[in-house]
Amino acid sequence: MGINLSDIVSATPRALEDFSGKVLAIDAFNTLYQFLAIIRQADGTPLKDRRGRVTSHLSGLVYRLSNFVAAGIRPAFVFDGEPPRLKARTIEGRSEVKRRAEAEWKEALEVGDLATARTKAMQTSRLTSEMIEQSKRLLGLLGVPWVQAPSEGEAQASAMARAGVAYAAASQDYDALLFGSPRLAKNLAISGRRKLPRKEVYVDVQPEEIVLERTLVALGVTREQLVDMALLIGTDFNEGVRGIGPKKALALIKKHGSLAPALEELAVDIETKDEVRRIFLEPEVEDEVDLKFKDPDAEGVRRMLCDEHDFSKDRIDVALEKFGEGRATQKQKSLDQWFG
Repeated sequence: MGINLSDIVSATPRALEDFSGKVLAIDAFNTLYQFLAIIRQADGTPLKDRRGRVTSHLSGLVYRLSNFVAAGIRPAFVFDGEPPRLKARTIEGRSEVKRRAEAEWKEALEVGDLATARTKAMQTSRLTSEMIEQSKRLLGLLGVPWVQAPSEGEAQASAMARAGVAYAAASQDYDALLFGSPRLAKNLAISGRRKLPRKEVYVDVQPEEIVLERTLVALGVTREQLVDMALLIGTDFNEGVRGIGPKKALALIKKHGSLAPALEELAVDIETKDEVRRIFLEPEVEDEVDLKFKDPDAEGVRRMLCDEHDFSKDRIDVALEKFGEGRATQKQKSLDQWFG
């Protein structure tokens, strides 16, 4: 889930077209989980083909990415590698949440409570190794580059943004700011009209952009101090201090300047603090990344999605047309810039 800094961080509303011509380094696991959670039937069952294989992730990729490319965005997906050892507790905790949600989903279905069933079902999403390989294969066929990170995908995406390979890291988590991405793009995969959990209320979710330097200035802290705040709040790699949220963490770090005296005031310690700091400030990433954007292999996409997974050929053709038009526009803009 990453850290939630929404209480203290301001975002600027954007439209997809605002990112036209820009490379976005997309946190693949984060985005695929969004697709698996949201793209479901009324009772919470994920989309499946005739053989019972889940296809929600593939549906999200082809249809959502076609909108990205049509808007002029140049998406590049970044996949997680080996997680840091300190993430084991978080991973196990997420597994327990999924197991509990599955039981509650079945109970809700038995009593005909479809609203609760769908909410609980969204918490059960599992991204398997097969789904990851399918996603990489589809991205290749669509001409969308992907990068295999050595460790955290969000760290790699942030490194690409820092190096200028990408304009921003794209994720639902704020961790990209801790990893030093100069910009964070949010809500790309879930923009549009969305129903609030457990409420008959719908809201319009739109893309947002958060600028790291502007955020640090507004908060009056450095990036290192932002990481110290995260340690107090709790991250995927440490539990944090009980009762400390973003506002209290900000006040403590601004008062003391760093983590050690803040912990001293609280009379607690975070034993793994130095290791967690290194994860955010000195992450394991690939320094040299070469992104190649290609025209989609239309027949390959049709074979994979229509022949193997029962997608509608007409709908896939519409998506492919968006890819083709978007790529043609991007190429023309590149030529205009070259000869302009």
